[in-house]
Amino acid sequence: MPRMNEPRRKRGAERTSNRGLAAIPQLPLRRVTNPYPPMAMLSADQIEAIHQASMHILENFGIEVMSRRALSLFENAGAKVDQASMTVRIDRGMVDEALRTTRSSYTLTPRNPGRTVHLGGNTINFTLVAGPPNVHDMERGRRAGNLRDYCDLTRLAQHFNCIHMLGNQVCAPVELPANSRHLDTYFANLTLTDKSFHVSAIGRGRALDGVEMMAIARGLTLDEMCDDPGITTIISVNSPRRFDEMMAEGLMTMAEFGQSVAVTPFTLMGAMSPVTLAGALAQQNAEALFGVLLTQLVRPGAPVMYGAFTSNVDMKSGAPAFGTPENTKANIASGQLARRYGLPYRTTPGSASNAADAQGAYETLMALWGAVLGHGNLVYHAAGWQEGGLTASFEKFIIDVEMIQHMMEFLRPIEVNEAELAVEALGAVPTGGHFFGEPHTLERYATAFYQPILSNWQNYEAWQEAGGLDATARATRLWKKALQDHVEPAMDISVREALEAYVAKRKEAIGQGEP
Repeated sequence: MPRMNEPRRKRGAERTSNRGLAAIPQLPLRRVTNPYPPMAMLSADQIEAIHQASMHILENFGIEVMSRRALSLFENAGAKVDQASMTVRIDRGMVDEALRTTRSSYTLTPRNPGRTVHLGGNTINFTLVAGPPNVHDMERGRRAGNLRDYCDLTRLAQHFNCIHMLGNQVCAPVELPANSRHLDTYFANLTLTDKSFHVSAIGRGRALDGVEMMAIARGLTLDEMCDDPGITTIISVNSPRRFDEMMAEGLMTMAEFGQSVAVTPFTLMGAMSPVTLAGALAQQNAEALFGVLLTQLVRPGAPVMYGAFTSNVDMKSGAPAFGTPENTKANIASGQLARRYGLPYRTTPGSASNAADAQGAYETLMALWGAVLGHGNLVYHAAGWQEGGLTASFEKFIIDVEMIQHMMEFLRPIEVNEAELAVEALGAVPTGGHFFGEPHTLERYATAFYQPILSNWQNYEAWQEAGGLDATARATRLWKKALQDHVEPAMDISVREALEAYVAKRKEAIGQGEP
């Protein structure tokens, strides 16, 4: 079984390079909520105009669905289905009917119930980057995705409390067979972490394997999993207006077994959608609602999220751009659309930078603000995204964790009470004095302010004396330290053996074919 028992991290002599560093300070595990009103970038009339344009698209232009099973579901529900072109046209009544059975919030429970993910309302969750074919760090450079790096990045996700769940394959382990490597990555997710994760919904088999393996890890039957979901997936619409067969099958399988689906059009303005933001949002909205409807045709009440990934291309080169002002505005406006339909909202920060540098940070933070102001519930690709999603970066992961923790602290409301107002302390300190030795300060100094993991607040001379490392170089030291400190979450040996047996049996059944 290839690398199934990938060596666990040891605390032996080979892992001493960072032993002198203190433990990395981080925020405690907590459910993060956004207490502030969502930003309304669009007026109610503008939201309604986008809705009406979306309904026009669905009723008159239609969506291509490359799955005969999905076409039958739509046809039986009363949609206009052109079997020759595989085009489905639905009316707004069908959309309204589907929205009546969706949920405005739900939870995902992993093998550790203390890591339950709440989706909807004012809760916000951050995930590890997902899907890159490449990996990078400053010591080893850029390389193809592989299982060793996959496991290390997964360990980092477990180590940091601000990462609430994993995405679908933090990097592709390309040395493993493409038709079965999802089994190895699911196994890594379930043994190296106790958090929920996204499964690959490329077809029925990969999705069902994820459901089965999470059920084993939780000691549940598939029927019990239907009523208590533990995983989710991203269904990427092939914009413009196409659901391919594998995505449609994956969506239907997840919905059939009551697992979460985030229907996410990939609408790049100027390429896969109109060059205007209003036109791109209308297309995104139509495609997302179409997928939402399909989940409810399979299983009314199936948990589903409104997914948005609208950005633009560089019109000089055609290359995708992320973290742009347009991307940020789309993140905010999409949140308004999700709330209009009463659906949890998945969004994404991102960057087109090829390095873990200033561009990577400011583009990611720009889009992250859009996600937060738009009241995203699931911030996908939140940590480690580099090179427009083509690379998972160890240093960028640390930089992103710092930004996420900054945002989490920003989202903590200001307390105003007698103790916080500090009137007595103000009266005790003379004019022109200081508060360093005041009892009010001494009682709070250790926890008064956010303690960064990456920022360096030394003066220039002290910083130089300590090595003069910039943020990216310090990030290298931090990810190495986090891997040294990683503790694999306990798993009952019988559960681990059951997972190993499932993987072995499925690999034998898959053979050289598709799962």
